[in-house]
This record gives sequence, structure tokens and C-alpha cells, in this order.
Amino acid sequence: MDHPPETWEHLNHEMITCRQCPRLVAWREEVARTKRRAYEDWEYWGKPVPGFGDRHARVVIVGLAPGAHGSNRTGRMFTGDSSGETLFGALHRAGFANQPTATHRGDGLRLDDIFITAVVRCVPPKNRPKAQERHNCRPFLARELALLTELQVVLALGHVAFKGYLRLLREQGQQEAVRGLKFEHGKIYSLPDSLPTLVASYHPSRQNTQTGLLTLEMFDDVFRQIRALLDSSAA
Repeated sequence: MDHPPETWEHLNHEMITCRQCPRLVAWREEVARTKRRAYEDWEYWGKPVPGFGDRHARVVIVGLAPGAHGSNRTGRMFTGDSSGETLFGALHRAGFANQPTATHRGDGLRLDDIFITAVVRCVPPKNRPKAQERHNCRPFLARELALLTELQVVLALGHVAFKGYLRLLREQGQQEAVRGLKFEHGKIYSLPDSLPTLVASYHPSRQNTQTGLLTLEMFDDVFRQIRALLDSSAA
């Protein structure tokens, strides 16, 4: 029996209604119910968070998971927390976003040539998803990547996102293509078999930016390198 072609609408509906991981379902809903005092007037999203951005993008950003009071509150990746402030500031400076801020789903933010997603779609306790939870979520990432037919670059934010993307490629039969690849900030891997170029960066978390592990200059340089990759491909 033939299946209808995949659509963004069907995929996002399936993602948002997913309840595969009891621990994550309980936690995301508990956070949405108890809230943070600063956001007590908000109606939290409290569901899995789908990817968003330019559906004809040549670049996809893969993060770890929604923030408890960021994406789990607003329903949009990297929206409403300090990680998003750093990320969208960099995207705006690099010409990939029309504004440097992201506060809620109706704030007018538009991304150009960038799509943002994650390896896990529900906020995990202590920001640490379990292996089975990462496994349960990987098909959603695979299906998003399949819909991004013009993809040329994958930017993995953080070690967990980097490893999660490599695990997905292994599951798709690309064991040799990813053998020996190690996470290192600013590292660029050109992969065989027409796979997108893989770029690694530290995650723009508050911990990483406040400790100086990731500076704005370092982050801007990552997007300068990505822009150069796109320009060379177009040439």
C-alpha cells in the first residue's frame, strides 16, 4: 500500500502530539503547570517543540532540547531564553535573521536560509535526555532533514547534538562517512556521498557564554565560515 508523501503539516502534528517518553511528558507538563514566577501570566506550550525556519534552507541548526522556560514556554526553538538571545543575535549579524531577538511565536522573526531543530523535542529534567529518549526522537529529526531538500550545511550546537546527528547518519547506513569524527568547536567536516557539510560549535548556553567558553566573536566566526561555505558552493 502506497503511503501519501510526507508533509510539514503532518510531521509537525505527529510531533506535537507525541507522548512516547513518559518521563519527558511528565516533566514538560509539570514545568508548564508550575511555571517560573516571571512568567506566571503565560500559558506555557508544554508540548514537544517542532523545528522552524526557512523550509528551503541550505543550513540546518541542530540543538539539544527545548529550554524549560524558553521553548517549553513559547513553543518555538531557542525562543524566550538566554541561549536564544545569543543565537539570534549571531544569526541577525550574519544576515540569516531579520531581527536579533526572539520572544514569542508572533514576534515577527523570520529566518532566511536557516532552519532550526533539535535532537530531542521535549524539555528533559536537568537538560539530560536519556539514551532511549534520544532514540525515540531521532525519527523526527530524520524526517525534517528529508524535507529540507536543499540542505548543504548542518551546524551541531554542542556535543550531544553532534553525537545525535552522527548516530542518525549511522542508522542511515553512513558508518564509514562518520567514522572517527570528534566534536571540536569550529571544526568543519566535509562528508562523502553528497551529505551536508558538518560544522560543530559550542552550545550558546548561558553557562558557556558567561564562562567565556563561547564568546560572541567565536560564535560569529562560525557563521562567517558557514556563509563562506554557501558562497563557495554557489560559485
